[in-house]
Amino acid sequence: MSRTLLFATDLSQENRAAFARALRLAHQQGAQLDVLHVLDPYLPHRMLHDLERAVSDDISATLTDLREDYALELPSLMIQTVVGDAHVEIVREAHERHASLIVLGMHRKRGEKDLLFGTTLMRILRSTPCPVVVASYRPTQPWQHIVVPIDFSLTARQTLKEALIRFPDAQLTLLHAWNLPGERELGNQAFYAQWRDHEVARLREALDNEVESLMRELDGIPDIELVLEPGQPCDVLHDYIKRHSPDLVMLGSRCRPHQPNPLTDMLLSEPHCDVMVCRPW
Repeated sequence: MSRTLLFATDLSQENRAAFARALRLAHQQGAQLDVLHVLDPYLPHRMLHDLERAVSDDISATLTDLREDYALELPSLMIQTVVGDAHVEIVREAHERHASLIVLGMHRKRGEKDLLFGTTLMRILRSTPCPVVVASYRPTQPWQHIVVPIDFSLTARQTLKEALIRFPDAQLTLLHAWNLPGERELGNQAFYAQWRDHEVARLREALDNEVESLMRELDGIPDIELVLEPGQPCDVLHDYIKRHSPDLVMLGSRCRPHQPNPLTDMLLSEPHCDVMVCRPW
């Protein structure tokens, strides 16, 4: 795995938590942290030299403050500015550096799901060559409770694999939302309840087998809990986050640029924890 993490900053106050999280992750993983700021390509050229110096000074000052505030170790670090469209340059730099992770701050359009599609964040998620962390909560400690929504897809399997490799010491909750036909019409019937219990038991066994097969490929046995809840995936995940307040939710990207992922949209429009979006392979 590449040992380079890329943190892209817009220098806003909203990015401070993400910067601190990037520092903590780089130190934990023994990785180099590359800090990137993308300058507006339409600025006058005579301004760019002075602006680049000011940006570098601002990042260095923020770095000093964050290390003092959170008692963070300083990883191997490089600060760079480039000129161009933000999402294009961030994705290009991730490719060129073979980054294993991109860390971003949360966007400002919270509670406005319809406005997410055109944001720099969503454009990066549609094109990224590696997992992306979207952080907005104070990183006072490593992520301890991580939720991974799962099904039987390749995307879910790869996301779980990322969680097991990257965070072997965390408590992992694998959350599966299930629906069975006839629930509305026959849910009160005794014969249906018996059939439903049997089907849910079969589902749990199949999911257990999937997890065990993946665990055999990896070293170590982290703390894993498998939770099955009836309902629609968005509703089940939203209710679980409200009840248990996890530190991080990891989910897979569908890699379909023009087909939004309801889970991603829900998590990013109303964030209650940090989010990591992973590629399906």
